[in-house]
Amino acid sequence: MQEPRLTLITRPGCHLCEVAKEAVGRVVAATGDRYVEIDVESDIELEREYGERVPVVLLDGREHGYWRVEEARLLADLAQPR
Repeated sequence: MQEPRLTLITRPGCHLCEVAKEAVGRVVAATGDRYVEIDVESDIELEREYGERVPVVLLDGREHGYWRVEEARLLADLAQPR
């Protein structure tokens, strides 16, 4: 099975992260994709890179957006091949 194309970087107790999880949930429900969620506090490098910008969506390992999930753009980008 392939790795999920989407990664959602979050922080515990983050309201925007909860909203982002709901948005990503709607996207993967529509596309059949999966996503993995990573706590930014679990890795010092993630904290350094993304600490002030969570939630962050990565698509195929590259930053797709932060703070808010642009669902229409994410759906369109997921329709593109890797």
